Amino acid sequence: MIRLSSLGDILLSTPLIRSIKKKFPHIAIDYLLREEYRDVLINNPYINRLFLFRRSKNNISDELTSGSFDLIIDLQNNLRSAAVRNKIKTDNIRIFDKRTLDKLLLVKFKINNLKDAKQIPVRYAESVDGYELDEQGLDLFLGNEKASIKGKERNYIGFAPGSRHFTKSWPEDYYISLGKKLSDEGKTIVLFGGKNDMRICEEISKSIFNSVNLCNNNNLLLTAVNMKECNAIVCNDSGLMHTACAMKVPVLTFFGSTVREFGFTPYNSKNFKPAAYQPLAEILENKTLSCRPCTHIGRENCPKKHFKCMLELSPGDAYNKLIELINS
Repeated sequence: MIRLSSLGDILLSTPLIRSIKKKFPHIAIDYLLREEYRDVLINNPYINRLFLFRRSKNNISDELTSGSFDLIIDLQNNLRSAAVRNKIKTDNIRIFDKRTLDKLLLVKFKINNLKDAKQIPVRYAESVDGYELDEQGLDLFLGNEKASIKGKERNYIGFAPGSRHFTKSWPEDYYISLGKKLSDEGKTIVLFGGKNDMRICEEISKSIFNSVNLCNNNNLLLTAVNMKECNAIVCNDSGLMHTACAMKVPVLTFFGSTVREFGFTPYNSKNFKPAAYQPLAEILENKTLSCRPCTHIGRENCPKKHFKCMLELSPGDAYNKLIELINS
């Protein structure tokens, strides 16, 4: 199986990995991904071998190219994954349909052929005939990682304010405003992020009384195990959103320049405790704008210069949705 990047996309492939292994326990599943994302699958019991793609060298293991495979499932479907496929011996290839034209039509011309599009994990599974996913959501196995906070002792609400793209980021001052209101009610805000989120997490943490800054140098498993101790996670449409879903933590997320139709909504985020099967995710978005979506991945600025897709999602609206989510 090939999915080189990124964090969220690889997490979204885990239901397919699990369903294949459960249906055919004798099958050995090898997985190729970029080395910086190895922790996503390092403890996954359904994986036989992880092969690491080193982007700096643009190469893959000789062991991978010298082997012979019964099937290649390419969930990346780009020029780089095609080059990888051409180096591996197999007569059987399945390639994920990215629906690139439909995404282009929606972004550029607002022609929506994706109204009935399924979520990405389901579409991944459709790349291979005969696989239906279970309802167990995403997998992220923590190994021996231990939490540094204990949720039973404190009323923790996690914030993951980082994003690669400006137009997918709820404003920093909105996070601060929401955090202060929650802090005044006795809740403790916990900041999560990777090395690129250090500044924003530090600024937000400094502005909210008694908050805990757990932003780190891309230690995914440490982030995930601490997320699990929170009553909810407030986040952007990002890899950490999917991480929180994998931990089965209630998620409130903001969709700005992107829309649900692209398929990257919180997947199957459910509470699987006996007699307690309820949704554990809410999306806050501005549905009044004709300019959405302006991109399928995110932009560095608002092309209309108003950024209403995020600015009109107020901290008050977020607070109400969050309390509703926690109490559901």
